[in-house]
Amino acid sequence: MIRKSTLLVNSKNVRFKSHLEALRERIANGPSLQEFVNNPDPVLNEDLDAWKSYDGKLKREKGEDQRLKLPPWLKRTIPTGKNFSRIKEQLRDLNLHTVCEEARCPNIGECWGGGEHGTATATIMLLGDTCTRGCRFCSIKTSRTPSPPDPNEPVNTATAIASWGLDYVVLTSVDRDDLLDGGSNHFAETVREIKRQNSHILVECLVPDFRGDLDQIKVVVDCGLDVYAHNIETVESLTPFVRDRRAKYRQSLKNLEAAKTFRSELITKSSIMLGLGETDEEVRQTLTDLRSSGVDCVTLGQYMQPTKRHLKVVEYVTPEKFLNWENVGNELGFLYVASGPLVRSSYKAGEFFIASILKNRKTSTAQ
Repeated sequence: MIRKSTLLVNSKNVRFKSHLEALRERIANGPSLQEFVNNPDPVLNEDLDAWKSYDGKLKREKGEDQRLKLPPWLKRTIPTGKNFSRIKEQLRDLNLHTVCEEARCPNIGECWGGGEHGTATATIMLLGDTCTRGCRFCSIKTSRTPSPPDPNEPVNTATAIASWGLDYVVLTSVDRDDLLDGGSNHFAETVREIKRQNSHILVECLVPDFRGDLDQIKVVVDCGLDVYAHNIETVESLTPFVRDRRAKYRQSLKNLEAAKTFRSELITKSSIMLGLGETDEEVRQTLTDLRSSGVDCVTLGQYMQPTKRHLKVVEYVTPEKFLNWENVGNELGFLYVASGPLVRSSYKAGEFFIASILKNRKTSTAQ
């Protein structure tokens, strides 16, 4: 909910090409745009059934300090398998990090294990595993002076992605306020290396705010990526309490708008966490603000407290409410809306959907 040695030996090249061709065939025969629009999500249906029979407490009242009990629709068994183990081993060998692990994503087993469509995805976290900011919802470790970026990371990342045979990859990073460019050139170099090794791979960059520096945003926009993503995270009134003080709601909107200004055909994407105390009116306003800033795709998911040191969950939003926000997003005109309790900003179904949009655009342009 998914992101380089320069050459592989000949025998590995043969196996890689065969695997990649098989993967493309699976995706080509996989879910279409219309299927995503029309077909009900079986997991969401299970969630709705679980919610209807649940009689536990879903919201903390003002002044209450006790943590809420996790409702049944948020409980998932983490599967493992060959893909899961292989990806984890290779990440360690190449000194790569994933936001899947660092942020303790509940979907890691499905994504790494292949899931419903048999396609393994992972969101690669560039620029190390230590952030210069301290958002109160995030479990990634922080420091004012993280280690310098690994100069081999762009090549190592592209090599790993090529060997996995991915068709769509998500690259993200920690905030690096200690770097003059915020890490924008590192992003750009990684994308160019991925495209050099395999131009067919679609690349989404889920980037920090670069302190609002439009020059750095342009560096990323111009590097050849396919999707520019930056998360608004929460509603405006909660931003000072949820995100690091250097992160600003309006600044995030301006960043997303700027990316679209620099390249109008670029798909832009953002994400909202629910359950932090926001009102329905605020969520609707945030969706409206994102759409007004030209954002094409949006995901909405349940905030889940990663450790006891982080913000407590104020409310477990019901599956029915998530379905309502999906309908609202569609009414506002987003190309794609993924809304569900366990949806994260890097969401597999969304990646398939966006990949279909991009491929359809490329076909239309060629014709």
